[in-house]
Amino acid sequence: MSSTVRDRVTAASALVLVGGAAAGLGWFAPQHPAVALVAALGVLLLGISAVQPVVVPLLTLPLLYVAARAVYGGTDISVSDVALAIGTLCALLFVRHPISSPLRNLLWLVAIYQSATLFTVVANPYLANTLDWAHSGLLVAGGLLLGWSVGRSGAGSLALKLMLAAALVLATWTIVVGVLHALQGDFRPVYLQPGMHKNFLGTVMGITALIAYVRPAWANLSRRVGVTAFWWLAIGIGFTQSRQAVVALGLVLLVLILRNRTDRRRSKIILLGIVPALVLVLTLVRDQLSSGNVHNSVFQRFTWFQDAMEIWQTSPIVGVGLRWWYTDRFPGGFQPPNAELEVLTSAGILGLVGFLVLMVGSVVILWKLPPAYGTLAVLAVLSRFVQGQLDLFWVAAQTSIPFVIAGICLGALALREHDDAEQGALDDLSLQVPEHPAAIAGARP
Repeated sequence: MSSTVRDRVTAASALVLVGGAAAGLGWFAPQHPAVALVAALGVLLLGISAVQPVVVPLLTLPLLYVAARAVYGGTDISVSDVALAIGTLCALLFVRHPISSPLRNLLWLVAIYQSATLFTVVANPYLANTLDWAHSGLLVAGGLLLGWSVGRSGAGSLALKLMLAAALVLATWTIVVGVLHALQGDFRPVYLQPGMHKNFLGTVMGITALIAYVRPAWANLSRRVGVTAFWWLAIGIGFTQSRQAVVALGLVLLVLILRNRTDRRRSKIILLGIVPALVLVLTLVRDQLSSGNVHNSVFQRFTWFQDAMEIWQTSPIVGVGLRWWYTDRFPGGFQPPNAELEVLTSAGILGLVGFLVLMVGSVVILWKLPPAYGTLAVLAVLSRFVQGQLDLFWVAAQTSIPFVIAGICLGALALREHDDAEQGALDDLSLQVPEHPAAIAGARP
């Protein structure tokens, strides 16, 4: 078959498919308008991706910060998860670049974790268990692939700026609400509607603040913008009163300051803010311990630790199932207050081993990258790991955002290595080709 005939057959097939889809959508729309609208939007996004592959993944990045949940037909899903799924799908279908070695290694770690937790899915057959298993893979592997596709396409700088802008919007909203409450004598932690808990706000602002503080050279963020954005986000975290966000941000910044292998020297003045913040958190915890109030958050966590261990002992090897606390299988209605306890009770010893392999392995791989690209990536993932010591780990945007940032850094590194390789090939070629016709004449016998 000639190329002309093949092109005509392809075009005719495409027209038939488009016509069939249009007819089906026209028949379906009056009966299920919401589903038809989503389908039409999906077709539009696919069309945009076919023309400019990186546009849709870029547009989904700010939506990762939207915690609002949509309910349709009894299904409850967050806007953040929908955006992540759409961005990842478009990246897989349309962004065509060979996967770099560090990303491949990270995806293998995700596969190990997913394999380790698959045992609890088989042993505890209920729908939420299966859905959350797929959700965990999307949060990490999807986040890495989404970020990598954007960074590899040359839009890494824009991607980080979009994420920083989204976090600054949340910080501004938080600060405004916090100030209005303070003027009324209300100094409680700020919660935003719909569905933005203080720990959600503090966590995502703390992780994104690392973009502003680290400011990798390839992100093209000026020092003034970076410093201003960092402190604005820090003020927002203060109004949330999220202790896990303060502890995580403070500890990873200490790691950055004390790290010898870095892309540039950074001022240690930030210690004047980190140390008092950590001391304040420790003081609050000490006061709660000494108060004797068994209903405060510290003593409540001790109770949950004990209750979680009792539940784990009912199935120590494979666990009792993912998101078991949303079922009626166990009394109490509490959530494990720690990442390791969350995984241990849900997926047993096998799952915990897989989780530690995933997190420790990810930190090691990212730590070994060139500092200009690896510093932000490793701090983002490490920050989430630290936060997970004080709360649940597998929570939508709070888990996906750090891995998206890591993916962007990996993609930007892969792009630089590709450009360096091409430039090296051109330089080698120029050395082999004489620069002047006289050199060719002089080379003849």
